Amino acid sequence: MTGLFFGSFNPVHNGHLIIAEFMINYANLDEVWFVVSPQNPLKEYAEMIDDSHRLQMVKFAIRGNENFTASDVEFKMPKPSYTIDTLELLSKKFPKKKFVVIMGSDSLETIYKWKRWSDILANYMIVVFRRGPISDIEWNKYPGIIFFDTPLVKISSTLIRKMVAEKKSIRYLVPEAVMKFIKQKKLYSKKKK
Repeated sequence: MTGLFFGSFNPVHNGHLIIAEFMINYANLDEVWFVVSPQNPLKEYAEMIDDSHRLQMVKFAIRGNENFTASDVEFKMPKPSYTIDTLELLSKKFPKKKFVVIMGSDSLETIYKWKRWSDILANYMIVVFRRGPISDIEWNKYPGIIFFDTPLVKISSTLIRKMVAEKKSIRYLVPEAVMKFIKQKKLYSKKKK
């Protein structure tokens, strides 16, 4: 099974890598593809850096792990990107692979806002890492949703961007190669007014 970890990865950080590795170990995934989304329809686009930079950071972050792949599949699709469109495209392109969606419980709580969310729940398995309490919705009526208590590291891309803008060290929050790339390209260093 191939886990699809969708995200802006703006930037990718160690929390993402910990979750992906945990899912390989506990959700019986053979591999995880980090699908870098050019534009999430439910997120603010203003603080997004260039797609190619975010993809490059994922490539740096996963280097040396043969179970991880950086995917730019959504770069060639209409914007904003919708999960169902990507799932259907990949399923057609790789008919022998079984794709599984990796998401946080916070994303699951908003899945009803997603394009054709019921098709996702009906046709794809979803492995969910818990982020705080989950609502009383009866998720157990969806047999394709499996919850995991992953090690929770309270790191966010928002925090990293803020720290870089404030000229604070992000060592140990992101892989070293990602930290060097951010410094070299001077990413996130300008504060938004």
